[in-house]
Amino acid sequence: MKSRQLGRTGLRVPPLCLGTMTFGLQCDEATSFAILDRAFEGGIDFIDTADVYPLGGGLDTVGRTEEIVGRWMKARGNRDRIVLATKCAGAMGAGTNDNGISRYHILKSVDESLRRLQTDVIDLYQVHSFDPRTPADETMRALDDLVRWGKVRYVGCSNYPAWRLGEALAASERLGIARYDCLQPRYNMLYREIETELLPLARSQGVGVIVYNPLAGGFLSGKYRKGDDPLEGSRFTLGTAALRYQHRYWQDSLFDAVDALRPLAESRGVALASVAIAWAIAQPGITSAIVGASRPEQLDASLAAVDLDLDEGLRAACEAAWWTLPRRPVEEGYR
Repeated sequence: MKSRQLGRTGLRVPPLCLGTMTFGLQCDEATSFAILDRAFEGGIDFIDTADVYPLGGGLDTVGRTEEIVGRWMKARGNRDRIVLATKCAGAMGAGTNDNGISRYHILKSVDESLRRLQTDVIDLYQVHSFDPRTPADETMRALDDLVRWGKVRYVGCSNYPAWRLGEALAASERLGIARYDCLQPRYNMLYREIETELLPLARSQGVGVIVYNPLAGGFLSGKYRKGDDPLEGSRFTLGTAALRYQHRYWQDSLFDAVDALRPLAESRGVALASVAIAWAIAQPGITSAIVGASRPEQLDASLAAVDLDLDEGLRAACEAAWWTLPRRPVEEGYR
């Protein structure tokens, strides 16, 4: 799998990154290991996780996903062949300071992640969301310390609007310290808000962009039909994640958009999931797309996307999908 440069850094990563938030709730450990093996064999040596995972869990499950990834790397003896990314900011306990991106929480969180992942360094350490209570200077100084101490190699952010990213980049430049070299936003054919300001900012500043939800939580696999109830065990019914994903994607207009795309993919003999991921990783400024699975075979369509060239007609249909959707307010915070 041909690698791409992560922003202005010298780090190179594949166009697909394995997301692991299904591990530990939707998937047991044996299934998680099988998914990791399938991804690694397919050329995906870039793994993204977070301290709060698995998705849909609560304070009784936080950290479980990192532990599974750590045990897999130890069992396979391949830590030095993995670009390992994780995140902090979410609630890891019930205490007042057990969440956010204060210096207190960042320094505590990184040590706990290193322990769970059974490694002495994290390649890409990202804040999972911005924290309006904490000044950008405090967050960036704490992350710079982690880089200087050798606990992390690069730092990034997720779910930042453009003005927050610009504020953080300006703070780093003013202070002469490590900056965000990577951005992780939500992006797919049915959600393209980042193209207005965030993606142009990232391109102009040399910030790598690793997008999540390229399949819209499985919606762009084409398996859902209007009038269906959400599948049990999917993100649309899973614990604390269910309402968020239903609000994002379980809309009549999005069903109609997928219904228009599905036959176009089928007529060309390709999976709609492959089309959706191929479209995402072909967009200017996109470094990599995070793909996940609850079964190893679900990765096949993702892996096929790397070598898929969309013809002009299919590419035009993919581009048109977003513009047929009604505009909805952009929500501040976790997007």
